[in-house]
Amino acid sequence: MSLSTTRLASRSMAFVLAGGRGSRLRELTDIRAKPAVYFGGKTRIIDFALSNALNTGIRKIAVATQYKAHSLIRHCQRGWSFFRAERNEYLDILPASQRVDDKWYEGTADAVFQNIDIVDSYGVDYIVILAGDHIYKMDYEFMLQQHVATDADVTVGCLTVPRAEASAFGVMDVDDSDRITHFLEKPDDPPGTPDNSEVSLASMGIYVFKWAFLRDILRKDAETPGSNRDFGGDIIPHIVRHGKAMAHRFETSCVRHTPDAPAYWRDVGTVDAFWKANIDLTDFNPELDLWDRQWPIWTYSESVPPAKFIHDEENRRGNATSSLVAGGCIISGTEVRRSLLFTQVHTNSYASLDGAVVLPYATVARSAQLRNVVIDRGVQIPEGLVVGEDPDEDARWFRVTSGGVTLITQPMLDARAAAQ
Repeated sequence: MSLSTTRLASRSMAFVLAGGRGSRLRELTDIRAKPAVYFGGKTRIIDFALSNALNTGIRKIAVATQYKAHSLIRHCQRGWSFFRAERNEYLDILPASQRVDDKWYEGTADAVFQNIDIVDSYGVDYIVILAGDHIYKMDYEFMLQQHVATDADVTVGCLTVPRAEASAFGVMDVDDSDRITHFLEKPDDPPGTPDNSEVSLASMGIYVFKWAFLRDILRKDAETPGSNRDFGGDIIPHIVRHGKAMAHRFETSCVRHTPDAPAYWRDVGTVDAFWKANIDLTDFNPELDLWDRQWPIWTYSESVPPAKFIHDEENRRGNATSSLVAGGCIISGTEVRRSLLFTQVHTNSYASLDGAVVLPYATVARSAQLRNVVIDRGVQIPEGLVVGEDPDEDARWFRVTSGGVTLITQPMLDARAAAQ
């Protein structure tokens, strides 16, 4: 798809839905919302949606928060405060604040409805609704251009997935022009597409509307008894039945580091998926290119010294292979393999990490042997701890997933220490 010479991003705003708990990430979301969970060595999940909007050219952004939002709000304030109102740029944080009545956000559509007056103040023609909890790179301008060219009431961003996997998604049944004829929520027998019966179009939770149209629909939905105030459950199915809904295929607007690279999108909503997506970054040629200077992922970057590797003795050598090590880390006599270490992680002599995702400010004591683990922020791994060799023993104290990944948090270690 080619772009019109008139870019629509400057007439649009991005509304990021970032209030979800993400309960399938278990203890990783005990103190933070899913969009605030760390990813990739130095970023947080929400940075991908925000960076996509910024790189697209959208300079008016709102972030709706609700569940345990402090760390998310603090991250946005520290890392995304460079927008300047005098240049007509904004990034507003919109906590659930009972602006309309005495209720919190009751659904994704209600989060926008309760802030209609704020969106009105932006003076935009189009609104791009984004989920703040997925990892991907996308130029939303392509989707905006398609929306206008097809005169759609809503355009829905869609992944092309194998039919066997589509039952986990909301699926679009489309005609030859990609007009959505039916919206099916997690169907047992997902429909194929007109051009390929073996794949289905799954909703990404990304929607484009004309703001005037959406504002009217939201007000009508708020007056509808029994509505769940949800885009996927109420707004989109209503438009499919009574208006014009179009599917936008992600592969036409995804940002790739080479033309033949796969369209990268990940829902890191489980511990297994979170671990794998992080560990995949250690591949020789990872599918997600974090080094792309043409489409950077912006974030809050702490001022820390470079990573340091010390000791060069037999069985006590600080080294890392096939790994990502962030600034401020000190690898002291530790062997690190196929792992990702976030900012200010410190490891000590005779320890080993293999397949470890270690969140910021964690410390690994001497002689710890850790394999296929996710270690939460600030955890103090005790001396001699062995994880990844005996699943039954690991499961006594920590959370072991069906994929064999062990999640370790400080309360789990504290309970183990108290029991011993």
